[in-house]
Parts: sequence; structure tokens; C-alpha cells
Amino acid sequence: MGAAMNSLLDPAVPGGAYDRFLVDALPKARAQREWTPEDGPLPALYLSHGAPPLFDDGPWLRELFGWAQSLPKPRSVLIVSAHWEAAPLCISAPEAHTPLVYDFGGFHPRFYTMKYDTPDATALARRVAGTVPDGEPLYQHRGRGLDHGAWVPLMAMYPLADLPVLQLSMPTQDPARLLELGARLASLREEGVLVVGSGFMTHGLPFITPAMFRGEVPGWSSDFDAWAADALARGDVDELAAFKDRAPGMPYAHPTVDHYIPLFITLGAAGRPDAPVSTAIDGYAMGFSKRSFQTAV
Repeated sequence: MGAAMNSLLDPAVPGGAYDRFLVDALPKARAQREWTPEDGPLPALYLSHGAPPLFDDGPWLRELFGWAQSLPKPRSVLIVSAHWEAAPLCISAPEAHTPLVYDFGGFHPRFYTMKYDTPDATALARRVAGTVPDGEPLYQHRGRGLDHGAWVPLMAMYPLADLPVLQLSMPTQDPARLLELGARLASLREEGVLVVGSGFMTHGLPFITPAMFRGEVPGWSSDFDAWAADALARGDVDELAAFKDRAPGMPYAHPTVDHYIPLFITLGAAGRPDAPVSTAIDGYAMGFSKRSFQTAV
């Protein structure tokens, strides 16, 4: 692409949309009302997290921020990302100013210098450890910070970086086991912890085409998204768990399952996995479904 282009993949100023977004977002973030026990448990979230191009997508940045603003400000955030599959169960380094993981390639150098200097999350790490049954190992990965499935969307939702954030690994691809893991985390919501599953509702990267960069949405993406939206609206967990066999658009929508299955953490953390959810963001980015939702409280 030539230097005169101004697109998500070749912006005139890399990250310029994020700079403009912060002008309006930071004062609102400072004024956000904090969660109190009287608010009751926070919802659990599933979000489509994007990647560095999110920082050049002003409307999407504002959608994520508006979603966060619609909720009381949590006391802390526990996030499970598609980009950390590890067993036994692991948690990220809880110390303040945990380094970020720049687990992407081919983007402008600015995106490899971004910071998200969150406060100490040791107290949250202790609470997460308390949800693990006796005899099941939980490892603290002292050398691991937050990957882009965590810090990219959180920079839009909570740009002040003033919330303790901890990342939990995804130890299995089995929906039933992920629902169970999410259920263990449900009580944290009653303490003002925002539990987040971070993926992408469709993620067929090997099948991306130039037409998708121009706004075309392939049938495999829209069909899968419509199927998922219907199953989520009906609270049909069995249908969602059988996605490999029942969902239209497979395997193109998810040639690997890592970006889909975090939603089972979210549904498990809801307490009632079969309860209908509320869509917070829909639409498409480069042909991929941005569908993001929150559970009922």
C-alpha cells in the first residue's frame, strides 16, 4: 500500500485513532462510578479482542469503551485469552507494571512499544488460587505478562490502566471443562471482579482475502455469527458446544478453536450457562465477526 493510503492496515498515523479516542475517553474514565457490593455481581464478558488494527478503528474503540462505561468500574479484571493455552492452569505475573507480550508480527513499530502499566494484582491472584480445588495445581508464571488478547481491548475499555489485571491460562479445549472452570470463578463477580473471556467470534485468518479488507463479509463468517447469535439468545449451550459439527461456516470460521472457546469460560462464570446473554457489540472487522456479549446478572 502506498504512503497516501489511510486504512486500518496502513494508517496515515499508526495508532492515531487511539490518540484521538483518548482525548474524550480519559475524562469519562476518571469520572466512572466504581462498583460497590450494593451493585450485586458484575456480568461476565466475552469479547472479540482485535489486534493492533483496533488502535486505528475509532468506532470499535468507542464501542468497547462505551460498553465498559455502561457498567460500574470493577475492582479488578481476570481475563482468559485465546492466546494463552497452557496446562496445568497458570496465572500471569501479578506484580505492578507487568511487561506486555507483543505476540503479533508485521505491524508498525509503535505497537511494540505500547504500555499498559497496571497496578499490583497479588490480592486477585490469591482469590483466584482460592477457587482452585485442593489437589489441582495452579502455577504462577512469573515471567509472563499480558498478551494482546488482554491488553489490546483493555486499553480501549479502561484506558487509565488503574485496575489490577490478571491473566488465567486456558488449560483445555473441552467446552464442558471450560464451563466448569468458569463456574469456579463465578463467585469473584460478587466481589467486583470482571471475568472476561477474550477471543474473536470468527477468526478465519488463513482464508482472509483482499475483498475482506475492503469490507466484504464472507458467507462462512456471517453464517457462523448468525448461528452463534441464535444459540446464545436461546441459551443453548449444547448447540454451542457442538460447533464443530453443527455450526455453518466451519472450519473456515475457526480453523483453530482457540478464539471461540473462551466464551465457555464466560458462560460458566455466569452461574447459569443456559441464560440468554446480551449482545454489546456486533458487526464485522475485516470480515470477522466482532460479536461480544455479557451475561445476565
